Amino acid sequence: MTVLRSDIPARLDRLPWSRWHWRVVIALGVAWILDGLEVTLVGSIGAVLERPDTLGLTAAEIGWSGSIYIAGAVIGALVFGRLTDRLGRKKLFLLTLVVYTLGTLATAFSSNFAFFALCRFVTGLGIGGEYAAINSAIDELIPARVRGRVNLAINGSFWIGAALGAALSLVLLDARVIGPVWGWRAGFALGAVLAVAILLVRRHVPESPRWLIAHGRADEAERIVANIEHEVEMQHGPLPAAQGHVMYTAARQNSPPMREVARVLLRRYPARSVVATALMVSQAFFYNAIFFTYALVLTRFYGVAEGRVALYIFPFALGNVLGPLLLGPLFDSVGRRRMIALTYVLAGVGLALTGWAFMQGWLDARSQALCWSAVFFLASAAASSAYLTVSEVFPLEMRAMAIAIFYAIGMGAGGFAAPVLFGMLIETGSRGAVMVGYLIGAVLVIVAGLLALRYAADAERKPLEEVAPPLSSEAGGERP
Repeated sequence: MTVLRSDIPARLDRLPWSRWHWRVVIALGVAWILDGLEVTLVGSIGAVLERPDTLGLTAAEIGWSGSIYIAGAVIGALVFGRLTDRLGRKKLFLLTLVVYTLGTLATAFSSNFAFFALCRFVTGLGIGGEYAAINSAIDELIPARVRGRVNLAINGSFWIGAALGAALSLVLLDARVIGPVWGWRAGFALGAVLAVAILLVRRHVPESPRWLIAHGRADEAERIVANIEHEVEMQHGPLPAAQGHVMYTAARQNSPPMREVARVLLRRYPARSVVATALMVSQAFFYNAIFFTYALVLTRFYGVAEGRVALYIFPFALGNVLGPLLLGPLFDSVGRRRMIALTYVLAGVGLALTGWAFMQGWLDARSQALCWSAVFFLASAAASSAYLTVSEVFPLEMRAMAIAIFYAIGMGAGGFAAPVLFGMLIETGSRGAVMVGYLIGAVLVIVAGLLALRYAADAERKPLEEVAPPLSSEAGGERP
């Protein structure tokens, strides 16, 4: 049996933070900015799309368009996630960005609900594929000691896109600029322009050396790591020696078959799989229930003018960006289990209290937005930690597929159902009915947080190969 002894994982993990890492984070992390832009555009212009001089959609159709977008994301994650493990991270994070670009550009030319929904589906395909390819690449390129805070900050950048989408809608829907009839179309077209610019930057991000060496391409992996080290040394000087090796006993040319993926998830890591499912389902319901229907709540219950809906996105987005940024370092120091549980449980309690105040009529549009901002300061860190969890606790050869599976479960169960359910609840005009939806979301995240406290993996500051040995390593066949 041929055994390959490699120090490449240790060499990547011991690198000091550098300009090279910043380029990787910016080039790949923009996936969440694009997703935030897409979701917020639809949320901010939801009322505009109900106008007879635009698409004339109903509130239920807007809810369905959100669910169709999620359905596309689920399918995209599964299809492109499989290809990411088979063909490599780089090929797929380029391909999925192209799919996203075509989908959002076509959305700008929608003429009815059917075509609009189809475009949202295609856009979702690209975004779902991005989640699988990007999370895999980032975790495998970022040093272990800061993996938690970096991953949370990147996932939280969704809300930079949300603020950008809100700003675009605010400007473009203004009659003095373009106006509602054509402004919403311009917003989607500008999203495609941003994606093209990022595609040009992303071409320079290398393939994951960890993926290469696990697939028998050790020479290529060595060249990439040597180039990275040279660039980092130019900034920081000589690097310390790497400590530790991984022993690879077999190299895979293809991704593991689905039977092996199922065996690893259900037999080797059953507790991790349960926690990942709970975290993803609950955060998906929590977020999509509120955010896909944010504009409808403001216009239906608080009488906010459709052109001013975007103003209420900014405090909401600020809380969501600051949560992962400020709390992220604690996931590396205090630990994954404690911080996941804390953020999930407190977010659930906060949503329940805010929902009660909404039902009692104690809030106006401004105070409702501020309450949600406080709740989602915690919920944003919690949701980001869910993506961190599913991307770091399973073996390298099936990492993208594992991300895709749990993303699909979470978004299929929580994300697809939530916009439709809340669209229907809002249609009733009853605050009590909407409150029931809020309570469902609160209970789901609290239960998930408690499960994480008991069963989540202590992955903080540990190399990925220690958290979950690669299937092709000597330790890969052992139960940790």
